[in-house]
Amino acid sequence: MDTIAIVGAGPGGLTCARILQRHGIPVTVYDRDAGRDARDQGGTLDLHADNGQIALREAGLLDEFFARCRLEGQEMRGLDIGGTLLMHHVPDADERFKPEIDRGELRDLLLDSLEPGTVRWGHAVTSVGAIDADLVIGADGASSRVRRAVSAATPQYTGVSFLEAWFHDVEKQHADVAELVGQGGAHAADGVRAVFAQRNGGDHIRVYIIQRVPVDWIAAAGLSTDDTAGLRAHLLDEFAEWSPRMRKLVSDNDGRYVDRPIFALPVPHTWEHNPRVTLLGDAAHLMPPLGVGVNLAMLDASDLALALVNAPSLAEGVRRYEEILFPRSIETQKLLDGRAADLLEPVTA
Repeated sequence: MDTIAIVGAGPGGLTCARILQRHGIPVTVYDRDAGRDARDQGGTLDLHADNGQIALREAGLLDEFFARCRLEGQEMRGLDIGGTLLMHHVPDADERFKPEIDRGELRDLLLDSLEPGTVRWGHAVTSVGAIDADLVIGADGASSRVRRAVSAATPQYTGVSFLEAWFHDVEKQHADVAELVGQGGAHAADGVRAVFAQRNGGDHIRVYIIQRVPVDWIAAAGLSTDDTAGLRAHLLDEFAEWSPRMRKLVSDNDGRYVDRPIFALPVPHTWEHNPRVTLLGDAAHLMPPLGVGVNLAMLDASDLALALVNAPSLAEGVRRYEEILFPRSIETQKLLDGRAADLLEPVTA
């Protein structure tokens, strides 16, 4: 029997594995983490009705997703730098277009749906040749090692960088921040810098501090990510024209900041057909984070799994999948190319 290996136990890789198993096709997932609880999985995700939810339906998990997601997380606020509300979307009670779910919650949903032993933890795959399988699927993200087997492309810095900050026990400890953000997301910008805050489950809020800066801006300022006090003072200077209430979003966080410079693959990104290797998600089409990443990864995963299920051979399944993948990813890449800086544009009423 043909063997299939997926590298990467993120939403895309796990969705692909789940759909394959639903159709009786065995698969092994390799992940470098020591286990499912080895590290924090990050913040919240919105899964869209026209892509991410389609994949969950094929995985047989859509009802359980709706039992776990936060419909109220679809609220969106646009603020000016003084904290005045300029735009406010309040979701209807039955609105289901893009509800929020914590990344860890989504991962648990997918992991629990797989057959025991599907994921082999603690396997850091450095090359396709290290895996004994007829088909290797690269679902290993922005710095994909699998990508190297089919493409020489490397992600390039977009000129925009995120600094991630977390707020915990927000209703009691950060009431002003909680009031600003609401139950979903809130965005404010001045053309040079911006913040985007997201409500997460468990009474947490994650804030992305967004700036157009060199990739090494922290070191260039004589700072490091270990120097929380120094970074905080630097940010307060950068956001000096913002109101004191809005500056809390960049300075009152709990714990360290996380540096997340934004990279993207060249546009367009394709590769010559290789019957033994293919890619999905960020490994295939890393783009600026403008609301499509995880959704496209999961739709890729669904399309690939179904192509493999219905094709007469793995090679033909890969070919059929890439005939779907390339036009879609190229169109979206072109749409988002150079648009990371859009996040810095002021909100309009």
